[in-house]
Amino acid sequence: MRRSLLLGWCSLLVMMSGGEVAQAETPIDSLERIESTGVLRVGYGDTAPFSYLDDQGNVVGYSIDICQRLAKQLQVQLGLPSLEIAYVYRTPSNRVQLLNSGDIDIECNASTNTQERRQSAQFALSHFFVSVHYVALKENGFTTLEDLAGRSVSVARGTVNVSQINQVNRERQLNLSVVPVETLQEAFDLVADGRVAAFAMDDILLSTMIAESQHPDAYALSEEAITSTEPLGFLMRLGDDAFATEVNKALEHIYTSPEMPLLYERWFQQPIPGKDITLNVPMSTVLAEHFSAPRDMTVD
Repeated sequence: MRRSLLLGWCSLLVMMSGGEVAQAETPIDSLERIESTGVLRVGYGDTAPFSYLDDQGNVVGYSIDICQRLAKQLQVQLGLPSLEIAYVYRTPSNRVQLLNSGDIDIECNASTNTQERRQSAQFALSHFFVSVHYVALKENGFTTLEDLAGRSVSVARGTVNVSQINQVNRERQLNLSVVPVETLQEAFDLVADGRVAAFAMDDILLSTMIAESQHPDAYALSEEAITSTEPLGFLMRLGDDAFATEVNKALEHIYTSPEMPLLYERWFQQPIPGKDITLNVPMSTVLAEHFSAPRDMTVD
């Protein structure tokens, strides 16, 4: 009797488990859900000038401006009466999880398009290009990778910078101590407090954080780059191909419009809203050429 009951419970558990697995593995069709709900779920971060909260608590940024136009263009392409945006805060470490769970349909921030990351997500057409440098206290005079030999370097978990700094550490035999933390600000603060020698990140984001700091003159970007030029793009779910096709169609329309240079200028050559800083970064030749003829770009 006990054996029969045990087998019965095991069978029930297997059936329940199988149902849960099947449900978890059911692919999310973003287009179908968008058409039925009239809502686009957008992930944002705390990485000015790409996406952040302004003084009034509004989600703003260069990436957000593009994604707001993306929503309007998707509404036209899909023939929807309306399409609202629901903003969801994400971190570097949970962005793919939020995509896979369906909490967000697209991450509108600044993720580096690499082969490693394409194993867990797919990318929209690029909207910016960067190279990875490090920031250090100017008084220490660190400008090259060799200057960091035997020292500690902070990185943000969930970013490609973790593998990048580990790779250069192995290749150059620098004997670095890599210190992963949860947020970009934590990584920067470790430099400010003298607890690590440097913080490795995309150059444009480091420039923004330096400009936002209480003492910008206390910091310096490395003269030597850790990586070559890399494309940034919006993240989407793997397998959500129909949605990705519509997104790229919409982005191509946006990037090639006369409005795009003005949108870029607003965020990189004018005061950043709510930040009281101006980056004064002209559009690079590679980005200008990309906007004139958008195409899939990766770096490996």
